[in-house]
Amino acid sequence: MTRMKALPTALLVDGSTAEACCPPLSERPLSSEEAEVAARLFKALGDPIRLRLLSAVASHKDGEACVCDISDVGVSQPTVSHHLRKLREAGLLSSERRGTWIYYRADPVTLAAMGRILSAASGRV
Repeated sequence: MTRMKALPTALLVDGSTAEACCPPLSERPLSSEEAEVAARLFKALGDPIRLRLLSAVASHKDGEACVCDISDVGVSQPTVSHHLRKLREAGLLSSERRGTWIYYRADPVTLAAMGRILSAASGRV
């Protein structure tokens, strides 16, 4: 049985670190499991409405947004809810119910991990 080498950490905006789910694509070929994880993350962003919703949440004041603040993306409310659920299932968003509203927050660890996958391996340009 071969052991996978420890994955590098991703530096977050707040200075903390998080273990990346997968190595940079330029470091070595992804294993089957790593490719599955990465594909789920990127598949969740493969829709323009999901990209707009994630961007609306991540760029909102304090990095958190009420669904009432971000639902104007040109589709019906049930469709917005569907896309937000897909982003939550992928780990890109977390949510918290406060009264009748749901507030969303982008997950910095997952976003950093995705950025790490697409970055150049250390020492390579």
